[in-house]
Amino acid sequence: MTERLRLDGFTAERLSARDKGVPTRAVGMTTAEFLATEPELSEFWTPLIVLDDEAMRQNAATMSEWTHARGLHLMPHGKTTMAPALWQRQLDTGSLGITLATMGQVRTAHSFGLDSIMLANSVVDPRALTYLAGELADPALRFVCWADSFDTVAAMEETLRSLALARPVDVCVELGMGGGRTGARSIAEATAIAERIASSSVLRLAGVAGYEGSLAHDRSEAGLRVVREYLMRQIELHEGIQRLYDDGDVYVTAGGSAYFDLVAEVYAQAGASADAPPRPGGGRTLFTLRSGAYLIHDDGFYRGISPFDEAAPDAEGPRLRPAMRGIARVVSHPEPGLALLDGGKRDFPYDEGLPVARQVAADLGEAWSPLTDTSVTALNDQHAFLRWGADASNAAAGGSSREAGESADVAPTGSAPIGSVVALGLSHPCTAFDKWRVLPVVDSWDSGCVVELVRTYF
Repeated sequence: MTERLRLDGFTAERLSARDKGVPTRAVGMTTAEFLATEPELSEFWTPLIVLDDEAMRQNAATMSEWTHARGLHLMPHGKTTMAPALWQRQLDTGSLGITLATMGQVRTAHSFGLDSIMLANSVVDPRALTYLAGELADPALRFVCWADSFDTVAAMEETLRSLALARPVDVCVELGMGGGRTGARSIAEATAIAERIASSSVLRLAGVAGYEGSLAHDRSEAGLRVVREYLMRQIELHEGIQRLYDDGDVYVTAGGSAYFDLVAEVYAQAGASADAPPRPGGGRTLFTLRSGAYLIHDDGFYRGISPFDEAAPDAEGPRLRPAMRGIARVVSHPEPGLALLDGGKRDFPYDEGLPVARQVAADLGEAWSPLTDTSVTALNDQHAFLRWGADASNAAAGGSSREAGESADVAPTGSAPIGSVVALGLSHPCTAFDKWRVLPVVDSWDSGCVVELVRTYF
């Protein structure tokens, strides 16, 4: 049965002037009241980030069908969006639950009724552990976290043993790798930690976890080899600690949004299958992907590294579409070859690549035309630098812009006049959503009919 989150509170929440981008007429309306008026994107203020309902539906269905066919479970990383309405889309397409990164996010998610949660992190804050102990009195809550050291286990036990605990906390032992992020650095060390967890009266050993995405940053042969080797070590650990598991479910989990195809390949070799029988004793081994960015995808980092991007080598494989666009308005032409837009670092992600200028229109609601020979070369807090021709190439190469008085090879000002709007491809959804309280969703990019408002809770 699909888990239903409590989203009625948001639809009844009133929009305000603090919700940047919303039309003035929406201020004071509830979200439901505003959507009942059939709003158009052309009413919204710039800058904006806009979500595409059609693309999100395709992406959700694509990932769901692909994972289920391979006997894998999805617990997508909710910190990507921190948007319960988007988590519901993922739950509706078969996700086992939602992964989160901090106990603050766990508390937020559980307040919306989310009862199946993986914390891809350790819990050592006594206050957070006290909260967790209270919530575990609810038998409907399925919660699992990670530990990668004896000190982590000891810190958890110190607090939990002082509390009235309804049941032990499920904990996966986290395996890392030299040069990676967290996680025990060797199988021997991880095995010893697993033994320590299994012997605890307040913790339950619930499987093996890890993150392969920090080990490589491209799909080169060397990068893929490192990722595959790590995943095989993870399976070796899981198989080596089988004797420590009880009769309940256990997780084997990895999978960011870059190498989930390798995770599926290695997990299939270890027994992940749609027809896999239960473990001896009745519990299941839940081979679980935590990929979070697939719902939105992007025009940058994930476009370049995802095995499901439109440009991926496998012409017959599944495909993900970018489901977010930035929109900014041209506010200045201070010199030839340069336009300044009204959106910057406070509006658009920039940590994994600058926005890419895709289209231009006279205004929102007008026809889009392609932008060519252009580059966003820098972002300030509230401005983007859009350059043309030689200026774009020179700036991208680290050169200086044309000296005052030099003639331009192209005449960019007519391509994006002041007051026009530019559609931007964005990179890295994980650092896009935290900049917005409310994001409009259009039924499709070409339509501009706003069918939903998504609220974030960072």
